[in-house]
Amino acid sequence: MAHQSLSELVAFARANSPFYRELYAGLPADVDDLTELPLIDHGAFWAANTVHGNTLRTGPHTDGIVFKTGGTTSAPRISVYTRPEWREMATTFASGLPAAGVRSGDRVANLFYAGELYSSFVFTLNLFQVAPVDTVQLPIAGGAAPEFVVLALTEFRATVLAAPPTSLCQLAQHVRDTVGWLPDVRVVLFSGEAFYGDQRALLAAAFPNSSVRSIGYASVDGGILAAPVTNEPDSRVHQAFAPSRLLEILDLQTGAPITTPGRAGRVVVTDLVRRLQPVIRYPVGDLAEWVDPAAGTFRLLGRSDEGARVGPVTLYLDDLRSIVEQAVGPVSGMQVVLRRRDSKDQLVLRLAGTGSRDSIASRLSEVRPMFADHVRRGLIQPLAVEWVKTTDLHTNPRTGKLVRLLDERGA
Repeated sequence: MAHQSLSELVAFARANSPFYRELYAGLPADVDDLTELPLIDHGAFWAANTVHGNTLRTGPHTDGIVFKTGGTTSAPRISVYTRPEWREMATTFASGLPAAGVRSGDRVANLFYAGELYSSFVFTLNLFQVAPVDTVQLPIAGGAAPEFVVLALTEFRATVLAAPPTSLCQLAQHVRDTVGWLPDVRVVLFSGEAFYGDQRALLAAAFPNSSVRSIGYASVDGGILAAPVTNEPDSRVHQAFAPSRLLEILDLQTGAPITTPGRAGRVVVTDLVRRLQPVIRYPVGDLAEWVDPAAGTFRLLGRSDEGARVGPVTLYLDDLRSIVEQAVGPVSGMQVVLRRRDSKDQLVLRLAGTGSRDSIASRLSEVRPMFADHVRRGLIQPLAVEWVKTTDLHTNPRTGKLVRLLDERGA
């Protein structure tokens, strides 16, 4: 399926989508420069992209597939693809599998979650069916009991695992607690959430002969964005799927495109293939920096919109993880929980590991003195820390992804 030019896509969207017709009403008739187009506002986009009475799509959905985003939101969003769009998406994404370390003859255990309109298991199944190397698929899925998973991995001598990082860590812990290790696993592929360096020790113990690689960079709403890079030791580095996907990194203050390496900005994607549900200058919700702009390589830096608000104090989740690592060293998992106690907000860090609550609190006070000040003034509760096993961390039952932020204050 060939991609369109930007001007063709914009003209098509204006002619057939009420949402884009209104959004682009004040623009010239012919637009071929991304910077002439406004960014998508998520609220307006999803208000238009409803199951019934949809004003975003460019026509009826008569073939293809429907998905809900996984995430942690209580109101999952709907994304639709036509059959040709889905086929092209899988084929393009599969082109990055050799760079991720997949070889001909690999036995691939698909441990992503399936069902309930979730995409990752189905997409992984489809992309390996069109992979440029021959593989044997083991469609185990993320909902299988750990005992069955380990038995299947052992019996079929799986060489590749594919799953979200949290699921991989939970599996690794079960392997360590039961059979000890699985030496046949050669590549561990992750997607769907960030993979942190401190998780490597647990995976290395359970799968000692494996390397950990990104399977690629994609989202249900934004579509496919980038592939892993061959022989790149940093799994955060990816290469954009140019020219069919236009990826921008925009300055956080000005919104201007960043064209030099090493400056953090918001990731914005334009998909030149999708026509039924157009994605034009859509903020993905991630931060990144260019590694080599000419080559289209960039490094993911975490989410741009994930913060915990404790009283009037905002704490970003990636910053909290850095504070924990600085205070107590690596942990194999972290979950932020917001609670109300005695009519005050409380920040709870649920950590898979061991360490000192006081050292974390001390480091938090140094890095974010506003938090400590509000504790002293009695406006919020002091930091609480819960030390747990990796398997005790809450995950999304549909997706297997770690629920990074739990807000229990409404209970």
